[in-house]
Amino acid sequence: MPNTTSVAFGSGVLIATPSGANATPVQFGALQDISLDFSFSSKQLFGQYQFPIALARGEGKITGKAKFANIDGPLYNSCFFGQSLASGQKLWAYNEAGSVASSSPYAYAVVNASAFDADLGVVYAASGLALTRVASAPSVGQYTLSAGVYTFNSGDAGKAILVSYCYTQTAAGGGSRAVLSNKLMGVAPTFQIDFYQTNPNAAGAQWSLRLYNCVSNKLTVSSKIQDFNIPELDFEAFANAANNIGEINTAI
Repeated sequence: MPNTTSVAFGSGVLIATPSGANATPVQFGALQDISLDFSFSSKQLFGQYQFPIALARGEGKITGKAKFANIDGPLYNSCFFGQSLASGQKLWAYNEAGSVASSSPYAYAVVNASAFDADLGVVYAASGLALTRVASAPSVGQYTLSAGVYTFNSGDAGKAILVSYCYTQTAAGGGSRAVLSNKLMGVAPTFQIDFYQTNPNAAGAQWSLRLYNCVSNKLTVSSKIQDFNIPELDFEAFANAANNIGEINTAI
């Protein structure tokens, strides 16, 4: 390790390790940037003059914000939601092209009917006009639904339609999902943060920061036309059982 002042370049690497035995670390993929703020309140003592004659450091606070491009459900869950993960991601089939059968029962079965989860609407392919879902006996411009099979009026026979729906992925490695339950106030998942950067001009030179206990207080997911989705995770650090906050490691 070079015994010289080091510099760091790039966004670095950020990894969160959830609390608990045999916890699996999760990396913030395609990390864009991270900011860490260490701040304290201060108490000033004044006499008869304009400037204080003594200062004392008060409450401390460590906050961070990480921006990353990977849409990572396990990371969201480990660092923010703290729910139980189940296998089987819910997927969208958006505007699946089909047509109403030309003979009775004038139906259309979606491609993923066996794993059907929820209806997200039907429109006419030619005009984009939306059809209305009804419980039974559909008129022209209406449909009924049962287990992924859409049934229409005879007046819509043969018409091209676009169907949007949700289904559960059942193939091996088919993602995960978490039901977001309404937990009691005060309950939040905790995790350790490890961050490091390297000096591209000095082999082996790096610095790193570890915060033993963190809680996330904000997760922002936003989209914008002609741009990538860059989620943001805000977090705060607090002391562990040994009354330690973390550690910082540098080249010198």
